[in-house]
Amino acid sequence: MVNNAKLRVERLSAWCGPRRALEEITLDFPERAVTAIIGPSGCGKSTFIRCLNRMHETIPKARAEGRVLLDGEDIYDLDPVRVRRRIGMVFQRPNPFVTMSVYGNVSAALRFGGGRHSHDEVDRTVVHSLQRAALWEEVKDRIDAPAMSLSGGQQQRLCIARALAANPEVLLLDEPCSALDPKATAKIENLATALTDEYTVIIVTHNMQQAARVADYTAFLYLGRLIEFGPTEELFERPKEKLTEEYITGRFG
Repeated sequence: MVNNAKLRVERLSAWCGPRRALEEITLDFPERAVTAIIGPSGCGKSTFIRCLNRMHETIPKARAEGRVLLDGEDIYDLDPVRVRRRIGMVFQRPNPFVTMSVYGNVSAALRFGGGRHSHDEVDRTVVHSLQRAALWEEVKDRIDAPAMSLSGGQQQRLCIARALAANPEVLLLDEPCSALDPKATAKIENLATALTDEYTVIIVTHNMQQAARVADYTAFLYLGRLIEFGPTEELFERPKEKLTEEYITGRFG
């Protein structure tokens, strides 16, 4: 347990049909820090973060038990649409709205979120979100260009800008670099670190070197269970659990 937890998970279990994917995970996510979730394929990493903004329940026959507290409120007692505005998510592969422009993708967060916004307010939000996603300088002269005209790395940062436009408090990144080249990956990693001046960032990664580079804290999952959690440097250099040591030294996974 940490003193400055933005998000607190208590005895969270999840099922995909009859299969139990997560087993009573309890974990605190420190505010305004990057926390990495690592573990071998199939260990429950993606299922776990999808439970953190109630995306898991959108899968047929999926369910979850336990509590996920955002600033002390259980998100499973709140409207799921409101939860997903407060806890934004970016997926493994870039998924911009293909029929929309760069501007349209980012402004969609305001249109779909309800409420009335002036044109000037939308413009300011689009520019600010693209700046925060380290994309503005690359697209400011083609803001009306199709989103699909951007490179893969730019598309992923556009998806991050779209998530930020909804003004979330927590940002979930589900293996955001797995489809990107090293140069684009470096930009996403730098961005994840920079965003902690305003946001709590949780990143799922299969790349342990990436976790070591960007994360303040790291959690190791195995077969749906939390094996170990702690400051990243400590977990990688002085793991407390034998299973953690075996994984990070490449003996399995």
